[in-house]
This record gives sequence, structure tokens and C-alpha cells, in this order.
Amino acid sequence: MSPDTRPTRPGRCRTAAAAAAVSAAVVLSACTGGSPPPPAPSETAATATNTGTTASPSASAPATAAPATGSGADAAGNIPQLVENLSPSVVTIFTDGGLGSGVVYSEDGLILTNEHVIRGNTTVEVAFADGQRVEGTVRATDAVTDLALVQANRTGLPKPTYQTNLPKVGEGALVLGSPLGFENTATAGIISGLHRSIPGSASNSLSLVDLIQTDAPISPGNSGGAVINMRGEIIGISEAYLPPSTGAVALGFAIPAATAVEVAEELLADGTAEHAYVGLTPGELTRQIAEQLGIDASTGVVVLNVDEDGPAGRAGIRPGDVLESMEGVELDAPERLLAELRNRNPGDSVGFKVKRGDENLDIKAELTERPAS
Repeated sequence: MSPDTRPTRPGRCRTAAAAAAVSAAVVLSACTGGSPPPPAPSETAATATNTGTTASPSASAPATAAPATGSGADAAGNIPQLVENLSPSVVTIFTDGGLGSGVVYSEDGLILTNEHVIRGNTTVEVAFADGQRVEGTVRATDAVTDLALVQANRTGLPKPTYQTNLPKVGEGALVLGSPLGFENTATAGIISGLHRSIPGSASNSLSLVDLIQTDAPISPGNSGGAVINMRGEIIGISEAYLPPSTGAVALGFAIPAATAVEVAEELLADGTAEHAYVGLTPGELTRQIAEQLGIDASTGVVVLNVDEDGPAGRAGIRPGDVLESMEGVELDAPERLLAELRNRNPGDSVGFKVKRGDENLDIKAELTERPAS
């Protein structure tokens, strides 16, 4: 209904037209036969293929792989050893519409992946690095953060270490997953940026905010796979990339491990994740829209629609209002509003500076939990 709920974005360095073009071309990195969730276009070139042979060991047999993490400093910087150690903890997820990747979350067969990888499916097939394939059941999903849990019919899995502190820009990074169906693929690069949001994505998606940016190549099929540091720790879950057609060179994005763990634990607790809700649809404030509204403002977020029964509606915010800041943070784009909301909790009271025609208003809204619908 109204796309609003959490994160943080970098400064914008594109024109509005360029940002819109980038948003339209963003590819969520599942490999599907149909259309992935907005704003990604249909990825018709990438369809699910069986690139390995199904193994026949018992579904309860433990994975015969090295431990999920390296031995301290000895493993740091040793990329072949890191890949060997972590590969048993990264899986390929096959669905009726295509494929994606996933990461072991617990030894009893719980797999963490993207919601858009398994969307529309209740059962999937999970393929492991040792060749074994088992059935998986979708256990819980959260479309706001684009995360999901799948219960694979296998135990004794090697659980990796999830690093909940953010990496440093310039730190080495490896991406493990199944791009275009090439299972157990590793690519390497560095952490290029933190707290990234995809310009123009707020109109279609809630998840493309507060992301880790990397130049380690991410392609369709990597979605839900692992981004790891040089100590063999999971630092992110692969989410999306900007294709070369946008003029991008190695721009990939991942959900931080801290977000993934927080949401996974909430999903495990009761099947849902809690998100703050303000109850409005944000839009980009262009010069033409400002002129149409009769306001003198060059930055802000225009309110396109308001849930009258939601926090914004009850606080008196109206369609056509321009939100200039929230709790002192300048709102220079819709994604910035989503980023700020991502860091709030239901029950928090937040203050907005609002431009309405010639008026400058201070409006407080009490956030609620996002409705299930």
C-alpha cells in the first residue's frame, strides 16, 4: 500500500532522470524465469538449470566439508582456503521459476535467503556443495527487508559465523553463490561503500536501502548468497546489482549481516518481523512538482498518498505536503525517508518539518507497527 519502513542512503550524484533510469534497471540477483520483484525487469535469459548430479546420501547425513570459518589469522587473505571452508555453507535454491542462492543459518537445516528468490513457492529444492539435493520448505518471509528462511531436509550442516559489525570500506570481500546457475561460484573484490540506497527504488521496493556496496561481481542467481570477509565471516547477503547497461562498473549490493540476523531471529520467534510504519507514500520532489504545488523548495519528499488511519494521517499530514526533514535529518529523497524509518521502532514519536504551500509546519507522528497487508 504505502512503501515506508527503514535504512540510509548516500549522497545523490545523478540527475533525477538518471536516477530513474538506474532504478528501472536495478536487477535483484535471483535467476528467475518470470519477473522478479520491482524495480527489477524480467530476467528471461536466466533460467533454472541442473548443473550437477543429484547425490543419494541420506538427508540426515552431515556435510563432509571443512569448518565454515578459517583458523584465525592463518585463513585471513588465503582466498582458496576461504572458499573451500565456506562453500559447504552456501547452497543453491531451485524453484519452479528459477534459482537463487542461500546461506546455512543453523546446523539443523535452516537456510537464509532472499524473499524474492522463493516468492510464490512453499517448497523448493536445496542443492549443497557436495552434490546432495533435498527438499526445502519455506518457513517464514519478510518482504520489507527481502529476507526469508527455508527449512532444508538435512541436518549436521556447517554454520558459518555471521559478523554483525559493519565491514570497513576497502576491506576485502568474497561473493559465493550460483550466478546464472553456475553453482559454487566465487568472485572477489572489496567493500566499496556502506549505507547505500538505490536511487528511485522507493516507489517500488522497501528493501533497496541501507545496503553494503561491493565491486565483487554479483549476477542473477547470486541473490541470497554469501558476502564474506577475509576472516571467513558472513558480512552480507547478496541482494542486487546495477547492470553494465546503466553505465555501472561492478556495482553490487548486499543486505548487512546485522540486518539479516535481526530479521531471521524475529522470523524464528513468531514468523514475522517488526517494522515501523508512518502510513504514507513518498515521492521525489522535482522542480515541476514544486511549481505545481506552488512551493519554494528544492529538496524534500513529496507525500503522494496518506493512510488516513495511519500515523501520518492522524498527525495531519496530507497528500501534497513536502517533508523537509525528520528528527533533524534532511530528507533529500524518498529512499532517505525509508532509511530513517528503518532505524525506528513502532511506538517511536518522530517530528517532521513540513512545507505546505506558504506554510512551514512542525508535525509529530507516532509510528506504529507496519500492517501485515
